[in-house]
Amino acid sequence: MAPTSYFENSRLLWKPEHTQYTNVERFRKMVNQDRGLNLKDWHDLYNYSIENYDFWVDLWKFLRIIYSVPPEKIFTPNPLIPEVPIWFPGARLNYAENILWRNDDGVALIASGEQGRIERCSFRELRRRVRGMAAAMRACGVRVGDRVAAIITNSIIAVTIALATASIGGIFSGTATDMGQDGILDRYRQIRPKLIFSEIEAQYAGKKIGLIPKATAVIRALSGIGLKYAVLLPSSITGEHISLGQPDDLPTLTLPEFLGLGDRNWELRFEQLPFNHPVYILYSSGTSGPPKCIVHSAGGALLQSKKDTMLAKDIRDEDVHFQYTTTGWLLWMYMLTALSVGATVVLYDGSPFYPDIKTYLKLVSDLDVNIFGTSPRFMSEIQGRGVNPLEVGPFTSLRVVSVTGAVLTAPMFEFTFNAFGGRVYLLSTSGGTDIFCSLVSGAPTLPIYVGETQYKALGMKVEVFDDAGNNVEDKGEPGELVVTRPHPSLPIMLWGDTSDGKKLRETYFSHYPGIYRHGDFMVVNRETKGLMILGRSDGVLNPSGVRFGSGEIYSVLERFTGAAGIDDTLCIGQRRTEDKHERVLLFVKMRPGCSLTKKLEGEIRSAIKNVLSTRHVPEYIFEVEDIPYTVNGKKIEIAVKQIVSGSTMKPSGTVANPESLKLYYKYKDIEKVVGSSSRNAKL
Repeated sequence: MAPTSYFENSRLLWKPEHTQYTNVERFRKMVNQDRGLNLKDWHDLYNYSIENYDFWVDLWKFLRIIYSVPPEKIFTPNPLIPEVPIWFPGARLNYAENILWRNDDGVALIASGEQGRIERCSFRELRRRVRGMAAAMRACGVRVGDRVAAIITNSIIAVTIALATASIGGIFSGTATDMGQDGILDRYRQIRPKLIFSEIEAQYAGKKIGLIPKATAVIRALSGIGLKYAVLLPSSITGEHISLGQPDDLPTLTLPEFLGLGDRNWELRFEQLPFNHPVYILYSSGTSGPPKCIVHSAGGALLQSKKDTMLAKDIRDEDVHFQYTTTGWLLWMYMLTALSVGATVVLYDGSPFYPDIKTYLKLVSDLDVNIFGTSPRFMSEIQGRGVNPLEVGPFTSLRVVSVTGAVLTAPMFEFTFNAFGGRVYLLSTSGGTDIFCSLVSGAPTLPIYVGETQYKALGMKVEVFDDAGNNVEDKGEPGELVVTRPHPSLPIMLWGDTSDGKKLRETYFSHYPGIYRHGDFMVVNRETKGLMILGRSDGVLNPSGVRFGSGEIYSVLERFTGAAGIDDTLCIGQRRTEDKHERVLLFVKMRPGCSLTKKLEGEIRSAIKNVLSTRHVPEYIFEVEDIPYTVNGKKIEIAVKQIVSGSTMKPSGTVANPESLKLYYKYKDIEKVVGSSSRNAKL
């Protein structure tokens, strides 16, 4: 297969105008002036950012990082974990202070959800709430380095808890309310929080969900391993407060009772801490085993996310930023950085499809959102349901649509751009929980080509390696996404790891010794220099020695969404111990009232053959009732691959629909399945 076939749908979609007003252009001019350089464009700036560590000092200045003590140097070697340097030694700062620098009546947060209520919170009011929350935390003994956990909805209270924790120097970790009890305990048993907050009930897709049994079980399980206080939050539906009393002699308080413990005269104080001091603990998906507890530094999280926020998304003060996310996903912490720019953040709790998708889209338009963050899956639903956003609202303020969380295929790329009038800056990004930033992203000064992420993120020396560790991007060949130069938001540790970071190094730096391997399969367009993520590299399909990503199959299948009745698909490889070669299996979920006919199956095979090649055509295509997803909305390919290849999996709490995994066990005996179904014919 010729390398250029990956980009045969590529064509110019959008060209920037008035680039002189963008944040990234202001940054480039500042660097030129301060350094006496002549960086002519974004590409010159990118090369500078990966060749000279002074870039991070320039970024510190441009982003106006607030600090009490300046750094002594850019970084020093880490004697325990050589792959992860110690950044900006000597500096003292506080993450929350950088987020909360505004102290006026401008709107900081707009909270809404399925019930349609809208609550606004000013920057001044947010600081007041953080002050009260931090005072209560201190009264309960929360100190620097203590963990504060939450089972919580996307709300103003959630933001208050996270920032209050950071102001003290504590470490915040959150999970969404839809995560299962076992999934929560798989995480929180490892980090042993001193304080936990929990919702008592929530609403999703119009259904009230009682959370008291789950909260009680989690509190009791943690009470013997360091938990000192538990706080029950008021119902997000009625506002009612409910007390559990004192289970197992652990102080369990309602929110008013907890806040009443704090000193009313306490002034908001921001502990000044090292750049590398931990601020958040996030988690790997854990779909097939215990999740890894990924610890991020305050300085790294702040510097990298503010870089992406200002230079890639081009967010400015007075902008309104709406990112659909839950509290258990990296994007929730990530979006808070917009507050540090002076922008307004929209918090949405619930399903975007209830009461219907038009109501959700109307909210985006009515709130005059400037930057809208969404996912390929959401846009696919808009297309599949035949909804035209411009018939819902004018979206006159919308300037940027940012899409992440999964592969944005070429057809969906074009649909998303046109859905909002063909005028927005469409930013397709990919990064990860592991590194708290984008690895591939873009800038509003670059053109956009259909199906392509614009370029590598500033400061990130991203390369494409083959199995032998050779850079193959100039050949247009797909390979592993690696980062060959350190950056400030590498995870500082995995919680519970050895002091020399053995588990961390095995996870990220062992495949290519000393080089960070992210786990994505990627290819670069030799002509445009644009990028395409092809799927997770541990799920790369390899029939008869031809390696390709599931994203290539999904891209072809986008044309069948809607009219053909396909709701969703899952493409994985199967190789059991008795198999000499891997086979590709395609699972198709149909919309209600539709079915996978022999005619449709033939059309799917022909489309894949014509667009890609004969060797890309799945050996078998099956109709299934459901496709497994994580609670963060990502398809679960690896666990299904392991199941159909002969493993037995215990679903973790990160699986949103764990019952769906049971549907795939029968395919371990694929000969029996095929023999009982005349619809599936082997090629």
